[in-house]
Amino acid sequence: MAAPAPGLISVFSSPQELGASLAQLVAQRAACCLEGARGRFALGLSGGSLVSMLARELPAAAAPAGPASLARWTLGFCDERLVPFEHAESTYGLYRTQLLSRLPIPDGQVITINPALPVEAAAEDYAQKLRQAFQGDAIPVFDLLILGVGPDGHTCSLFPDHPLLQEREKIVAPISDSPKPPPERVTLTLPVLNAARTVIFVATGEGKAAVLKRILEDREEHPLPAALVQPHTGTLRWFLDEAAARLLSVPFEKHSTL
Repeated sequence: MAAPAPGLISVFSSPQELGASLAQLVAQRAACCLEGARGRFALGLSGGSLVSMLARELPAAAAPAGPASLARWTLGFCDERLVPFEHAESTYGLYRTQLLSRLPIPDGQVITINPALPVEAAAEDYAQKLRQAFQGDAIPVFDLLILGVGPDGHTCSLFPDHPLLQEREKIVAPISDSPKPPPERVTLTLPVLNAARTVIFVATGEGKAAVLKRILEDREEHPLPAALVQPHTGTLRWFLDEAAARLLSVPFEKHSTL
């Protein structure tokens, strides 16, 4: 699989600088989309270390646009663990506590799973909510998806060699055998990831360096899940810190605010 075009990989001197630039990019994309034909901004978020990074930086970056702007944001989640929202593993629960208390997006425009349902029903329910929010789209088209990547190359809850990598019909899929706990999850599928207008992968730390080299430089017969994210008409970008990028030999843009 071909590596992304040079210039789409941005490397920052620290996770803090990466987070500040990421928040500014989210705010800029939101402003651009709100001026467009749809008049709204559809954002999909992933969990993990992104929660604290966005909680630290995004409220201030989004504040200048004012509450009227945030009232036209639609927020979804790229995957979710099937646990109560109060549980420490709940992606929405963490965002609700750390970010949404300071980023007043209307509750009705935050699309969440119903964790009380069995995993198959929870996936269908979430898909129905997305179709309602993205009426007119055959496949929901997010303006911006922010994805993470695991040391094994997984993204969302799409894991290496898992049958879900072949899913072409469903926009949301259940997974009950996640190799990473908790085992029951709901995830966006590759058709949705590849329909987005912009996808940004965020990875920090030395633990991601080896897998990033595989994803961005190797042509593998069976690409890792993150390497299968190649938006059809949208833009693909990578935001990395120096530790995560240390093994790369492909060209990248170096960023520093120092």
